[in-house]
Amino acid sequence: MEKYSVTIAREYGSGGRIIGKLLAEELGAAFYDRELISLAAEESGLDEDYVRSIEQKKTPGFLYNLYMTGGVLPIHEQVFLAQSNAIRRLAEEGSCVIIGRCADYALEDRPNCIRVFVYAPLEFRLRIARDEYHEDRENLVDFIRKQDKGRASYYNFFTQNKWGRAQNYNLCIDSSIGFEASARVLKKYVEEFALSPRP
Repeated sequence: MEKYSVTIAREYGSGGRIIGKLLAEELGAAFYDRELISLAAEESGLDEDYVRSIEQKKTPGFLYNLYMTGGVLPIHEQVFLAQSNAIRRLAEEGSCVIIGRCADYALEDRPNCIRVFVYAPLEFRLRIARDEYHEDRENLVDFIRKQDKGRASYYNFFTQNKWGRAQNYNLCIDSSIGFEASARVLKKYVEEFALSPRP
């Protein structure tokens, strides 16, 4: 099987990260999520804690950036480019599963990139947020919607694509069938994808 990359975008509480980790273990592939913060810091020369504080946040407006940076590329965009460069480098090194961070966009020109979107019904995501992520805030529904809105805003801004739109992905999966079952479905898809001739 040739080198391949699986990128996983996900709704908050859908368990996309857990599924991605299970999938990577099943495939014997590298797994990347928060490690990309360190790699982006290294790539950009910025402090890792600073990168952590601003990564995956949409850049402020054009006029604000122009005023604050004197015309230099805004810091949010520097971090985005650094992460994208790191993602491309990792994909070159070997087969991997990458969580979030617009990895599908960073690897859009790679024929062996499998783009996945993980979603689930709200009730399921509420349970996962409470039981797996240990979120105990009072208005959890609003919190979940805010997380999704933030992810969509960031993705839509930097990629000019629409987060969660089925046509942007090879496969969309409802994770309420279970995390292990979802990982098995994805593994089968990856195996079939790898055997199919690429255009």
